[in-house]
Amino acid sequence: MLNWTQSTPKAESKEFKQRSRPAPVNTIPQPEAPRAKAPGGQRIKVDDKKIINCKADLNQLVPFKYQWAWDKYLTGCANHWMPQEINMTADIALWRSSKGLSADERRIIKRNLGFFSTADSLVANNIVLAVYKHITNPECRQYLLRQAFEEALHTHAYQYIIESLGMDEAEVFNMYREVDSIHEKAAFELQFTKELNDPHFQTGTDATDQRLLRNLIGFYVIMEGIFFYVGFVQMLSFGRRNKMAGASEQFQYILRDESMHCNFGIDVINQIKLENPPLWTKDFQDDISELIRQAVELEYRYAVDTMPRGVLGLNAEMFSEYLRSIANRRCGQIGLPELYPNASNPFPWMSEMLDLKKEKNFFETRVIEYQSGGSLQW
Repeated sequence: MLNWTQSTPKAESKEFKQRSRPAPVNTIPQPEAPRAKAPGGQRIKVDDKKIINCKADLNQLVPFKYQWAWDKYLTGCANHWMPQEINMTADIALWRSSKGLSADERRIIKRNLGFFSTADSLVANNIVLAVYKHITNPECRQYLLRQAFEEALHTHAYQYIIESLGMDEAEVFNMYREVDSIHEKAAFELQFTKELNDPHFQTGTDATDQRLLRNLIGFYVIMEGIFFYVGFVQMLSFGRRNKMAGASEQFQYILRDESMHCNFGIDVINQIKLENPPLWTKDFQDDISELIRQAVELEYRYAVDTMPRGVLGLNAEMFSEYLRSIANRRCGQIGLPELYPNASNPFPWMSEMLDLKKEKNFFETRVIEYQSGGSLQW
């Protein structure tokens, strides 16, 4: 009997060797068999693409139809920043000082961190859970992915400020439930995303397409285009007086990002209107105009709550005029008539804040060099 635990080269028969030898390779080239065509057949054409209700392959990025969406994605990537880059040492010393800030100034800072720390989460959740699946264009989706990251980055920035200053995190992060002026704005925004978050919601009819358009206006025009601006003016006013320079600088970076978000959303809204004229009815326009009026009133209440007395060279009445001018501008951007004739902007310096470049040493703070992926220590 053969013992298989031992090496048995001599036991191999001639027949076994022949069967185990590899077959000779045919060196003569053989014609390739025709490959099966992918399902769908025809290549995507630019004209096949649409912002909503598009049946073309959403996985294929090019050819671009909306170059502006891709350009905004590239700009967003070029604007990249991180909260930890910004030195908070002076802010911490000022916050801890008993004489550095008045009670009214502390109220403004706390209220704004309470609102913004949740507001950007609301926007991010709306993108991821409601809007993304209904925007049927890959270059627009590419920007939405970048925006969702930036919203997370902003929430990170607020948390970084709150932690750096040693604030009561439970108090600040729960303001959207416990402070009426903040809760009212959050509740107002949730109406826009509630229906779209329904797993059974589908676009494709005038009624459902209008609901999506209403959501986009609610978040891009109202939330990011109106509800953020009292806080931006207040927090940037600290930096203009060389107070809370680190927090103010972070808000300036955030303002730059949010301005791009707002502009992207307005481009999407106008493109949907262009491709779907039946959606822009008189009744729908009246509904949107009324929503913007309500938003201006809610943001003014927020201004009064955060600033019951004049401070930083500001007062609530100045915000009343400012919000009306902002609302007029937003209406014009989406093709609605102005709601507040003769409203003027009392804060022209705000436009200068959008010009910050990443390399600029604003407020004399330190700019951190980036590490490329290949040089990071894992």
